[in-house]
Amino acid sequence: MINTDILIIGAGPTGLFTVFEAGLLKLKCHLIDALPQAGGQCSEIYPKKPIYDIPAFPEILAGELVDNLMKQIEPFQPGFTLGERAETIDKQEDGTFIVTTNKGTKHRAPVVAIAGGLGSFEPRKPPIADIVKYEEHGVEYIIRDPEMYRDKDVVIAGGGDSALDWSIFLTDVAKSVTLIHRRNEFRGALDSVEKVQELKNLGKIELITPAEVVDIIGAEKVEAVSVKRNGDIFNRPCDHFIPLFGLAPKLGPIANWGLEIEKNAIKVDNSLDYQTNIPGIYAIGDVNTYPGKLKLILCGFHEATLMCQSAYQRIHPDKRYVMKYTTVGGVEGFDGSKKEAPKAVVKAIE
Repeated sequence: MINTDILIIGAGPTGLFTVFEAGLLKLKCHLIDALPQAGGQCSEIYPKKPIYDIPAFPEILAGELVDNLMKQIEPFQPGFTLGERAETIDKQEDGTFIVTTNKGTKHRAPVVAIAGGLGSFEPRKPPIADIVKYEEHGVEYIIRDPEMYRDKDVVIAGGGDSALDWSIFLTDVAKSVTLIHRRNEFRGALDSVEKVQELKNLGKIELITPAEVVDIIGAEKVEAVSVKRNGDIFNRPCDHFIPLFGLAPKLGPIANWGLEIEKNAIKVDNSLDYQTNIPGIYAIGDVNTYPGKLKLILCGFHEATLMCQSAYQRIHPDKRYVMKYTTVGGVEGFDGSKKEAPKAVVKAIE
């Protein structure tokens, strides 16, 4: 049995930042995530894509943001159960919760913080016979490492931002890039559409619209795709076929925990602490919903901060916590390390 103060379900940016805020309150955290590494979508789906709305960072790669968060929480020594999905939750007579994973690992905590992002993701696959046969053999639904496509012939299908952005990016990596969309109009940002058109005019992207991929050709791996356009079918040789039709989020087993759900998100009380309809269980980040909700990483950070204050009062009902700014008190880790606030700053504040 793994015991902790706050059990965090989801090790994305919001879950990781929760560890820092809880650590300032001397609360220990343990995180569960179905992915084999921390970072959530930032690590699994778009580690190389830039993020522009993180305070103090005009631009930061998603993977770098995760690395920074991991470094920030290191002094607080969080525990991790990775590669396992939180399956069931049971409330005990003493008010604590026991969360069991799909692999049978049990965790006990007085507070559970669900920071599962948009939940687990499943790619929206095109209706192509035997496409599963080619998965990991030339068919990818997510681009994790662009270098995988170095000097390869790549066909991308889709009309949204991901299809446009990766088509643009891979022109400097792949041997050839072909973008196929079933309509002449795209759903992505106008500047991306214009950039694709410019690259097409320069001969760096082959743009085929309106058209769709209807079959995959190859014995053991992708060798070509069959493209249907204006009733005609022709083959386009390629090494990789990447259908980017988006990812469908699902809450998974959490949806069966008795929580109040609205449009695949968990309803919370945002007037105070982001608690769910079950006392002691909170939901923060993209997984929750409330009036005026914005699904932004920085909003998840804010929610995590207030949630930790509430969690402290729940765990220590007889104690009164007096908030101290880190510029005054510094940051003291569980490992005995401490980052002292500069004396000049402390004196000026006093």
